[in-house]
Amino acid sequence: MNRCEAAGAKPHVYKQVDGRDLTLYVTVPEGHQPTDTRPAMVFYHGGGWVGGAPGQFTEHAKYLAGRGMVCVQVEYRLLNRKGTEPPDVCIMDAKSALRWVRAHAPELGIDPKRIAAGGGSAGGHLAAATAFLTSCNDPHDDPAVDPKPNALVLFNPVYNNGPDAGWGQARVGNRHQELSPAHNVTPGAPPTLVFLGSRDKLIPVAVAEKFRADMRAAGDRSELIVYEGQGHGFFNHRGADGGAYFRRTVVEMDRFLASLGYTTGQPTLQLLPGDEQ
Repeated sequence: MNRCEAAGAKPHVYKQVDGRDLTLYVTVPEGHQPTDTRPAMVFYHGGGWVGGAPGQFTEHAKYLAGRGMVCVQVEYRLLNRKGTEPPDVCIMDAKSALRWVRAHAPELGIDPKRIAAGGGSAGGHLAAATAFLTSCNDPHDDPAVDPKPNALVLFNPVYNNGPDAGWGQARVGNRHQELSPAHNVTPGAPPTLVFLGSRDKLIPVAVAEKFRADMRAAGDRSELIVYEGQGHGFFNHRGADGGAYFRRTVVEMDRFLASLGYTTGQPTLQLLPGDEQ
């Protein structure tokens, strides 16, 4: 039993590839019924495309389920740590998972027109890839099912993979125009919220500011919250800060989702004394 199942998430095999099952884990609100039409959030874990596992966003999923959303955490194929191959299969799996969720919306009790995607670091890249990239579609997927989410919540995402201060150039190489979400911003992109620490060594603040500017120039909604003095992964639940930035980012995530009608009322997670310092 993995971390997701230990927290009450139900496993579903969304794809079989290379002789293995790929699983996603679904957390539902209390009293949830298949006949419901609730908004959903699909989370992708970080790990540089070479590590990590579903479970990074378990506390986020539990919180959003308490706010009435169905949450999904996705397992995807990882790259060889010593290799140089680009993250095509990671993107392919990310799209397959979102297509599976949308195609199975009636039995999951999900509104197929209110599916958000989120992720951290490389998982943020994959969430963004489902929205911005037209390449890397599994030939076994149903192309009639749209993998594009209706909103994005990205935690220090490596969504720029180009030579302009991007991350992942060793793997992406000259394919950044194809594989880098930040290089594929167009009108009609999903509303997007990005969290970043000012001292993130992988993602300069200027990269996030340019993405926001490019989105807004295209007529797309894009918000950026930069947390002073914070590095990569600052938002995780078990941080050295006692969870302050987990709480702060979750509250802001909830407010953003509420602005889209995915949650209602005020956030239920309480900030503690000192969290705003």
